Amino acid sequence: MTQGKSDYQRGTFGRTTRRKFLKDAAGLAATAPALAHSRVGQNMSATSALFAPGPIMAYVGTYSSPQGPEGAPGRGQGIYLFEMNPATGVLKQRELFPNDGNPACLTFDPSHTHLYSANEVSGFQGTNSGSISAYSIDRATGHLTPLNAVSSEGAGGPAHMSIHPSGKFALAANYRGGTVAVFPIRANGELGPATDVIENKGTLGPVRATDAPKGSFAISGHDHPHAHMIQSDPAGRFVFSPDLGLDRIFIWKFDADKGKLIPNDPSSIALPPGDGPRHFTFHPNGRWFYSIQEEASTLVAYDYDAKAGIPTPKQTVSTLPEGFTGTNYTSALMTSADGKVLYAANRLHDSIAWFTIRPTGTLTFAGEEWTRGDYPRTFNIDPAGNFLYSCNQRADNITTFRVNRRTGALTFAGQYTPVGTAAMIVFLT
Repeated sequence: MTQGKSDYQRGTFGRTTRRKFLKDAAGLAATAPALAHSRVGQNMSATSALFAPGPIMAYVGTYSSPQGPEGAPGRGQGIYLFEMNPATGVLKQRELFPNDGNPACLTFDPSHTHLYSANEVSGFQGTNSGSISAYSIDRATGHLTPLNAVSSEGAGGPAHMSIHPSGKFALAANYRGGTVAVFPIRANGELGPATDVIENKGTLGPVRATDAPKGSFAISGHDHPHAHMIQSDPAGRFVFSPDLGLDRIFIWKFDADKGKLIPNDPSSIALPPGDGPRHFTFHPNGRWFYSIQEEASTLVAYDYDAKAGIPTPKQTVSTLPEGFTGTNYTSALMTSADGKVLYAANRLHDSIAWFTIRPTGTLTFAGEEWTRGDYPRTFNIDPAGNFLYSCNQRADNITTFRVNRRTGALTFAGQYTPVGTAAMIVFLT
């Protein structure tokens, strides 16, 4: 939920510069399908060519309300359904499900028969709260049928939501309200009223981040507690939520019978003052934990004690190339399915960086690629691990990158998919 903006300069990315790209953009857009086909033809093995898989469906959440992000109106129209060609990575729109409430965060239940959206706008049923919505999925077509919506129990609306591994509860983090909440999921997939609501409390961090890059003016969320994400560990025993304003990641034990959050011991872990923890992810092995700090542009690697629910920090690295000077806000992070690479998105620098994950769980900066669009809010990798999609919020598009399965490196696939204030893409598997 970044409030600040800054002018910045950007150097070259490999052999391509922004200026050259802008000059050639029209021609590149016109030839994108042919380029994609050519690259696939060069890289696809004879074996994979014999077994052409069917299309994969993906949903894209957007900002769609005049109450859009950072004070700017949303230009999306709701939740979009796309068909992805697994050979070329091309996205083709199939359907639109109108929602003017900023359905910016999307998540599935464990069976992928229901989709849930966090609607990041205030005013639900005349309150100052946002809402979360439930949809049933027609697995054959991807069509969504709305089920119901309930208050997210937080002012300004939820920035993030997730589903507990049991499939019985939804979790929501309300950014502006600084609250987190738990909601039961009924047998038919509908959401029930909150079973628990917690207001984050503590000491606000300073305006300037401790570990910000030289010359940074990254100022955003240290005016109030700001819950930015909420998710359980893989076993579902503990729930974590970073609060950007308090520079802490809160930890609760989860009562899966009552849907209650019980403070762990310790009840939180601290990040450097002002750094602004935003999101986190677990490594596939369940033993490592990584957090990304919005205002410091850092990643912290932790060892994770799954029995006690405690991450212990062991390394901090920048998400930016060495020598970077200026302002940047990080957004999302994720590990590759094979656990060998961690990816992180930079806004204003407009890049996705990748890091090799060592056998100890620590990180080594391996490269970065320009997103070809402003302000990548989130990104995702397709189920086969071949393509990465960047949701470029301020560019009103999603850009596609081919993933090198050996190194994790990204190569632009020449594909732009127009979507107004794109916020998140998730794949139906």
